Amino acid sequence: MPSKQERFRIAVLDDYQNVALSLADWSVLDERATVTVFNDHLSDSDAIVERLQPFDIVCMMRERTPMTRTIIERLPKLRMIASTGSRNASIDLRAAEERGVHVIHTGYTSAPTIELTWALILASARNLLAENASLRHGGWQQAVGDDMTGADARCPGSRQRRRRRGADRQRLRYEGDRLEPESHDRAGG
Repeated sequence: MPSKQERFRIAVLDDYQNVALSLADWSVLDERATVTVFNDHLSDSDAIVERLQPFDIVCMMRERTPMTRTIIERLPKLRMIASTGSRNASIDLRAAEERGVHVIHTGYTSAPTIELTWALILASARNLLAENASLRHGGWQQAVGDDMTGADARCPGSRQRRRRRGADRQRLRYEGDRLEPESHDRAGG
């Protein structure tokens, strides 16, 4: 690591939404580090190495830019890789360990992914894209859409797995803001 007089150089990669500096208090590093954010993405290994040569620490936004053995071995100043999420399959952990590069991971919350999944399910059931396009072009509602109340929520293959275990499928009841398992009596199973 740099001496007390020398400042750390930190690279934040692939911040294409330009949000990294607003999601944490980076001011605690003002006295000790210089943070450089890259909003673009490089896929060429040589270009990645050239860009990261002066940096001690690389902060990665998930798996977009791989940190392969070839890249890690060509970055002599690299001392730490920090990645969002609880793991990152695009980091060669063995190569990092062999070079003495510490790899750390941040925490995460799955709520946004779950919320987006439900938004997509509801948009599909209500034919939202076509309805929106119709309204934007001066039209009106084109279809009624599916009612989600009492609808089954199944994963592909789940019925076959349950049959192998000798269990009936479980039906989930949508109650406007949550899914609840239905009893066998109510679900008819």
